[in-house]
Amino acid sequence: MFTTLLNQPNANPIPNDLFAAIEDLKKELNAVILAHYYQDADIQDIADYLGDSLGLSQQAASTNADVIVFAGVHFMAETAKILNPDKLVLLPDLEAGCSLADSCPPSEFARFKSQHPDHIVISYINCTAEIKAMSDIICTSSNAVKIVNQIPAEQPIIFAPDRNLGRYVMEETGRDMVLWQGSCIVHETFSEKKMVQLKIEHPEAEIIAHPECEEVVLRHANYIGSTTALLKYCQQSDSDGFIVATEPGIIHQMRKAAPHKTFIPAPAMSNCACNECPHMRLNTLEKLYLAMKNRQPEITMPEATRVAALRPIQRMLEMS
Repeated sequence: MFTTLLNQPNANPIPNDLFAAIEDLKKELNAVILAHYYQDADIQDIADYLGDSLGLSQQAASTNADVIVFAGVHFMAETAKILNPDKLVLLPDLEAGCSLADSCPPSEFARFKSQHPDHIVISYINCTAEIKAMSDIICTSSNAVKIVNQIPAEQPIIFAPDRNLGRYVMEETGRDMVLWQGSCIVHETFSEKKMVQLKIEHPEAEIIAHPECEEVVLRHANYIGSTTALLKYCQQSDSDGFIVATEPGIIHQMRKAAPHKTFIPAPAMSNCACNECPHMRLNTLEKLYLAMKNRQPEITMPEATRVAALRPIQRMLEMS
């Protein structure tokens, strides 16, 4: 496992100033660092581009860098590789997976798809390259409603893998879709009871939520949107306080954008840090440095899978 490199101090000593060392490697490699909002604050601060899945996909498609260092989870780095077959794509920790992507095994989804032969498949970008290759169009939480609204009303749709986002899109568009029953462990941990109690304690605070949350959480939300949309909303809203129902990594950017406002992470059902994505948090500044220094771990995939997965991503980018 790549993480064992951290236990070999003589093999790759970690410099005292990681920020400076990473900047030097970026110049040496002609590298770009793309990071998701759910990463640790240090990684967010050193990223060349910080965003949600749609923004990161758009950046990956347009970059002139020779090396893409993806500080996120596996499916995100895969997407960058799908869009950039000739570039070196690095992921600081290959174990940084995704519970939502794992909830949709390719063999099971292929059988599910065969039961609905007249349906087109719209898949949330939080899925593996194999699932993308079986899809007609990819979407993100930022553009899912917009994309579904562009599909002719008579065309039946399979929406995968997130049932919560799929249900939200159905409500927003009025479309009936067949949903794969996948979900994100982070967005299903929020406690409705604790959130209501928190609202009672902070009556002036608005509840803002990601559409991957369960319906019992979304029905209390003053605003529902992607991570980028939530970030913009809290800057524009007249409210001075927000209860944030998504992975709390985004709060770092919210506090930077609106330092005079208060941001409270929505509580999980148990007394734990379950609202933090354990996969996203596997990436660290040290691992990011080592990935650049050693040019590994590298994201690879069969070319046939890459080509098949590229088409629905391109359709998404065109429809967005």
